[in-house]
Amino acid sequence: MSEFEVYAAGTGPTAPPTTPPPTAPPAGTNLAQGRPAADTGHSQGYVAGNVTDGNPGTYWESANNAFPQSVTVDLGAQRTVGRLVLRLPAAWGTRSQTLSVLGSADGSAWSTLKALAGYTFAEGSGTVTVPLSTANARHLRVVFTANTGWPAGQLSELEVYAP
Repeated sequence: MSEFEVYAAGTGPTAPPTTPPPTAPPAGTNLAQGRPAADTGHSQGYVAGNVTDGNPGTYWESANNAFPQSVTVDLGAQRTVGRLVLRLPAAWGTRSQTLSVLGSADGSAWSTLKALAGYTFAEGSGTVTVPLSTANARHLRVVFTANTGWPAGQLSELEVYAP
């Protein structure tokens, strides 16, 4: 037998869908939302998964006094990325964190998407935007090397957007 079809009583074959399934998320979608995240180390229960959970009240905190530290998100597939939005809880005091952004297709070979620089997270917003040269990556890593507010890397949300 080379083919086998089953039909409900009184019905014939169902026509295939005419619209192909989407291959890319809609514009303006946070590509990191709900995706798995990993870290090089964390303090207490402040784990990497907090940066993609969509809750600005939870956060990742690296091991204290152990720079550099990083948090990595797996986008699930190769995506075109153009900017990151990094968030801390808005009520936290102003602080600057020095960080760089790396991208990878396979999680093994990494390239720099944004060189090491300082970013100020202002009290009241706690948000910075990191523009990237348009790149394709499945894995994104934010590497922290300093923080003026605490001796660890800290991040509440890591949002990734297409250009």
